[in-house]
Amino acid sequence: MYRSAALVAAASFLSIASAQQVGTNTAEVHPALTWYKCAAGGSCTAQAGKVTLDANWRWTHTTTGYTNCYTGNAWDTSLCPDGVTCAKNCALDGADYSGTYGVTTSGNALTLKFVTPNSNGKNVGSRLYLMNSDTAYEMFKVMGQEFTFDVDVSQLPCGLNGAVYFSEMDADGGLSKYANNKAGAKYGTGYCDSQCPRDLKFINGEANVAGWTGTSANSGTGNYGSCCSEMDIWEANSISAAYTPHPCDVTGQTRCTGSQCGSPSRYSGVCDPDGCDFNSYRQGDHTFYGPGMTVDTTKKFTVVTQFITSDGTANGTLTEIKRFYVQNGKVIANSMNKISGISTSFNSITTDYCNQQKAAFGDTTSFQNHGGLTTMGNSLKRGGVLVLSVWDDYAVNMLWLDSTYPTNCTKDGCLRGTCPTSSGVPADVEASAANASVTYSNIRVGPIGSTYSGTTSTSSTTKTSTTSVKTSTTSTKTTTTTKTTTTTASGAQQTHYGQCGGQGYT
Repeated sequence: MYRSAALVAAASFLSIASAQQVGTNTAEVHPALTWYKCAAGGSCTAQAGKVTLDANWRWTHTTTGYTNCYTGNAWDTSLCPDGVTCAKNCALDGADYSGTYGVTTSGNALTLKFVTPNSNGKNVGSRLYLMNSDTAYEMFKVMGQEFTFDVDVSQLPCGLNGAVYFSEMDADGGLSKYANNKAGAKYGTGYCDSQCPRDLKFINGEANVAGWTGTSANSGTGNYGSCCSEMDIWEANSISAAYTPHPCDVTGQTRCTGSQCGSPSRYSGVCDPDGCDFNSYRQGDHTFYGPGMTVDTTKKFTVVTQFITSDGTANGTLTEIKRFYVQNGKVIANSMNKISGISTSFNSITTDYCNQQKAAFGDTTSFQNHGGLTTMGNSLKRGGVLVLSVWDDYAVNMLWLDSTYPTNCTKDGCLRGTCPTSSGVPADVEASAANASVTYSNIRVGPIGSTYSGTTSTSSTTKTSTTSVKTSTTSTKTTTTTKTTTTTASGAQQTHYGQCGGQGYT
């Protein structure tokens, strides 16, 4: 929710990432990540997945050598006089996942370090995609299903966000659509979300050089943005958590310009930038989520998200998005709303909940204006790419997630967590929380009730175990090692993004 339209620099290297040709300096070896497809009754089959790093983090250089195409916050105009020429002249290279980016996998677990010192300086944050093969993203269709994963947020303090979400990207990263995109999903191309980000270096196989203006020492924005519907399954740290659907008027990844991108007016675009969120603290329960609370964030726990449809099938209309947690063998229902003016029977996202929440908080009805749950459901039917990330927020310091935002507001809806309004400043957290990390593990998808186990408060068994029964690996995929054997070329630089920072939000 409130994702900023600006990707901001995340590292202190000499050149910045993203290109559309393929470089040869570093071999691209995708870290392996096992995940599970479950069947009714709780039998789950292991899938030999992989992850790839987003293109905006990667080193880009000339196709004929190692001259940077982008340095600091500016393009090399001799190589990039226009978007098409730049895409032809510049190559995107492979990644040293652990050494440069702090990304490691082990079995079914993915760990993302927040700050990773390396020979070129440091990398801050990362964004990864789950892959079906070395050249295609896994496309998830979760209507009438549930999506579950384990997470450890104990090392994510105020100002940080470990995010898991679906974006309606192309499975091949736009490789087949755009002639100048030779890199594709293998190199993490084709990103889009509901904020229509304009700081992506390449969109639709062209460099975003037209109108490019530096916004920090290492980042900028161009004339174009990249829009698509987005389902935020999880945006959280150890203090606060939210889940949020963001529908868009467009189908799939779509390039925008001007008002279509929501610029300069936040609500003029083709997407819903705010979404309809459920944050337990914002909804008035201040003892549900956090260290030592009902969901104790000092320990690992399981997050279950169910996509309920009108007829119980994948073809029905999305009517409800439900949330459960499992911790220490116990199933924990999501907290109930406690805010006046919103029914206290709500603990999930429905049309009635969203209507009442927007009215009670005085929020813009952008979610409804872009089709609400129905449009979100249509996107989920088409399928989404799973995104896993960790980041800090250069726009509003993550206050929209874990503090009071706007900072001078005292009305319902502004209290989002216990973090001080002075917290979350990127320069501060990148120093004080340099050792922060998040681990996502045991990703599962399947029919309602198939992906988790535990007992209710009455101690009756509610689900069958889903992770220890059937774990045969699919034969259509190959497993790669989790450690690259090459090194990143000198001068590589990555970026991070203000994913929900609230640009233009008041």
